[in-house]
Amino acid sequence: MVIDLERSPGPSPHHWRGFVGGIGAGQAYGYRVEGPLAPRKGLRFDREKMLLDPYARAIATPCERSRDIDRRPGGNVATALRSVVVDWGTYDWAGDRAPRVPREKSIIYEMHVGQFTGHPSSPLAPELRGTFAGVMERIPYLVDLGITAVELMPVFAFDEQAAPQGLRNVWGYQPLSFFAPHERYGSRRGPVAALEEFRDMTRALHRAGIEVILDVVYNHSAEEDALGPTIGFRGLANEVYYLLDGNGDYVDYSGCGNTLNVNSPVVLRLILDSLRFWAGEMHVDGFRFDLAAVLLRDGEGKPEAYSPILRAINSDPILKNVKLIAEAWDAAGLDGLGRFAGHGWSEWNGRFRDDVRRFLKSDDGAVRSMASRLAGSPDIYPVQLCASVGSVNFVTSHDGFTLNDLVSYNCKHNEDNREGNRDGADENHSWNCGIEGPSEDAAVNELRTRQIKNFFVVTLLATGMPMLLMGDEARRTQRGNNNGYCLGEPAAGLDWEAIGNFPEIHRFVRGLIALRAGRLSEGSVLGAAAVPLVPRMMEWHGVRPHEPDWGEQSHSLAARIGYEGTDLESYLIVNAYWESLQFELPHCEGSRCWRRCVDTYLAAPEDIRLDATAPLVTCASLVVQPRSVVVLLAPSGAEPAAQHRA
Repeated sequence: MVIDLERSPGPSPHHWRGFVGGIGAGQAYGYRVEGPLAPRKGLRFDREKMLLDPYARAIATPCERSRDIDRRPGGNVATALRSVVVDWGTYDWAGDRAPRVPREKSIIYEMHVGQFTGHPSSPLAPELRGTFAGVMERIPYLVDLGITAVELMPVFAFDEQAAPQGLRNVWGYQPLSFFAPHERYGSRRGPVAALEEFRDMTRALHRAGIEVILDVVYNHSAEEDALGPTIGFRGLANEVYYLLDGNGDYVDYSGCGNTLNVNSPVVLRLILDSLRFWAGEMHVDGFRFDLAAVLLRDGEGKPEAYSPILRAINSDPILKNVKLIAEAWDAAGLDGLGRFAGHGWSEWNGRFRDDVRRFLKSDDGAVRSMASRLAGSPDIYPVQLCASVGSVNFVTSHDGFTLNDLVSYNCKHNEDNREGNRDGADENHSWNCGIEGPSEDAAVNELRTRQIKNFFVVTLLATGMPMLLMGDEARRTQRGNNNGYCLGEPAAGLDWEAIGNFPEIHRFVRGLIALRAGRLSEGSVLGAAAVPLVPRMMEWHGVRPHEPDWGEQSHSLAARIGYEGTDLESYLIVNAYWESLQFELPHCEGSRCWRRCVDTYLAAPEDIRLDATAPLVTCASLVVQPRSVVVLLAPSGAEPAAQHRA
């Protein structure tokens, strides 16, 4: 059936209307648009192409779907993606309440829905693996780990065929829709199942006290450049949806062939409606904006101090309580780090990642940057923000090496991507600890374990919002691939057996998260004073108190840290030098004494001791072993009776 739409009366040329009787939920449909094909004017109409509805709540993918046919002029009805009608008013949220975790108390876990439970080792039934329902089944694991939010890599419908021949796009950064969940993530058949299941998952996570943050891609679409497929926007109003140059060619600030014209009225409204839908109708708690620096560009691509799209997002009443996180750069080199935070956003802090990596692998000239990252990056963020919420601190993310691979490879190994190892970043600030790739050398493996623990300590105890990458707590590996966008679940998924293979790392991370979150038992080293560790004061020391070494050859640093809501203090010592160093300790006030709670040089269970038997440090100095981190705590009040000495 083909039904002609008519232009709506009134001054707007962009509105068309029509009525189709007898249509119900599950009905598939698409659009055709007739107009001139004049690429140099930005017009790329093709009346034979069936197009997606930009506002569709569900999308169906036929078995015969062909991205190649979408690239070529002419009809695609038999193979085209289809929009699907959804019955919207029937879901029972059963009193769902958002956890509303303050940003300063948040601990984020970035994860991929498919890879979280899709590995062959997953204990779930096959139909649940790699789905929203699968995430629900593993909520007890997330609760036990202690994180407060999951940051889901793209769950909007995306083009799995946007990958080299024979491979599948897995990450999802080739969006087809800003409303419809990805069909594959539903455990039941049909495009509407994923929509319903996403709400089930969100409700279950909320009941467990865990927030849901979505990684959203509003900077480009899966239609790529002029040689890419015509799927929706291009065939509807190419010159409206995309940034074009004077010759009608696509401007590419995303590295994916096109850039959405985010400040045009049509696209701005589309993005706002999408955010409102996910926050209001789907109960999402926050958004991480991929390549958010694109949002800083005007209609000509020039950076603006405060763009219309940012003003619209920041002033929207439905979005006032959600977390907004920017990946504050784009693929064309615009670095917007520090430009979002002043407007109530947090930012992925790429400099934290790079500077911490450089310091812990013993690069020269890294100590001052390391101190700034530990302190919340006051050189980047306004003073009133850097105390807790401006910086999202991370050393690994989906984009780059996993933590295991960061300490196991000097170079990327992306051959499986079939792009000649040309893709992915060349500079990773990684160190293989002496041998490239997997090793049976006990000394190398011991050093790698220590370095992994070092990264976790710094990330979780630095000022800011810590973010961990899925599976780092189980030494998940991608075999040196630092751009795993097309690696399937067996190659890049979370190996659930590895959690049992590396219990020392898993236990260590759980303990650090509990310490950071103030979730220690009453019999812990902190006693009843356990509170979330939100730093309020940080002073710098070196091997001698009050004498930090800021020299180019310095590879060690110590910090005395005080925390909000308590007189608890910690002493953080980071020795990235390849020899042991003796640190004189500052005096504790009153009757308090330092207790050694973390020492990454020691094997479990001595590597982290958070109970009341944590060793008492009775000497005026402490030897810190090579490439290790020590955390001393001085609890408030009198010392417990037990005296275990270090």
